[in-house]
Amino acid sequence: MSDKNFLGPWIKRFLTEHLVGERNLARNTQSSYRDTLTLFLPFVADKAKKPIDRLTFEHLSQDTVRLFLSHLEQGRSCSVATRNQRLAALHAFARFIGERNPEHVDWCAKIRAVPFKKTSKPMMPYLDKIEMDSLLDAPEISTEQGLRDYAILLFLYNTGARATEAAHVTTADLDLDHTPSVRITGKRGKVRFCPLWSLTTRTLRPLVAGRSDNQPTFINCRGQALTRFGIHGLVIRYALKAGQRVSSLRTKRVSAHTIRHTTAVHLLRAGVDINTIRAWLGHVSLDTTNVYAEVDLEMKAKALAHCEVFTSKQTPCWEKPKIMAFLKSI
Repeated sequence: MSDKNFLGPWIKRFLTEHLVGERNLARNTQSSYRDTLTLFLPFVADKAKKPIDRLTFEHLSQDTVRLFLSHLEQGRSCSVATRNQRLAALHAFARFIGERNPEHVDWCAKIRAVPFKKTSKPMMPYLDKIEMDSLLDAPEISTEQGLRDYAILLFLYNTGARATEAAHVTTADLDLDHTPSVRITGKRGKVRFCPLWSLTTRTLRPLVAGRSDNQPTFINCRGQALTRFGIHGLVIRYALKAGQRVSSLRTKRVSAHTIRHTTAVHLLRAGVDINTIRAWLGHVSLDTTNVYAEVDLEMKAKALAHCEVFTSKQTPCWEKPKIMAFLKSI
């Protein structure tokens, strides 16, 4: 059997050459594609009763992909969004092979013909001002760790940064003296600058005092850079604590991305124009930012109040037709 029929060499080229060298995808995207194949290949091997390194294109059929997707939803209790995300990775893998090996163009077409499942778009979560204030009040700033946690929550709210972006901010990215601001590196390496409140500046200054330019801004108890998972866990922990004071927080799923949405909605309520918010958050398309205008009920209510009709005229009281009398008269 030709080596071209074995999946192993193609997987290696896909992950190392294509995703990194040719497309230069973000590290998180690379990890997502890798995790998809890490789940998919053992599943295929189990169905085919073959070792993973002996799998061929014959074993990776359209039916096998469908079974794998059902396994994700039913066996692993994954959401439809996760199911579609895994399928997108398999589509990309099939397209990569089809473009480089004409013998497998038909196989590629069959794999890519597996459709995405339609899913309802969930409501975008965000916090009201009282909920955000309660979250910021949750850390004990009298302790070193509490002060760091407060600084992270305040930084996320001030900048609207993603957890990954906040984790990668170094002391060299901060300007706490002249024009308080931070340089944030977002998706696809896109850089944006975000102004810092005076409160954020005062909170960060003692946190980074004495550090060199290449050190991370937010570190853990071992002096290492705090990861996006560490930031995510920190937000959840304080959201639970804040929920003891503000009951509405108990019904909301709060994450670092929730704070990002909160920043956008609060900027919108403050009268900041949508294009400035787009640049603030690092969105490529204005359509992405426009979502915040759609979800904010407070702004919708204010807009409706401007359209409310006030009249001194009496609403006419129409006489109800006497239907039974009409029926009897026929």
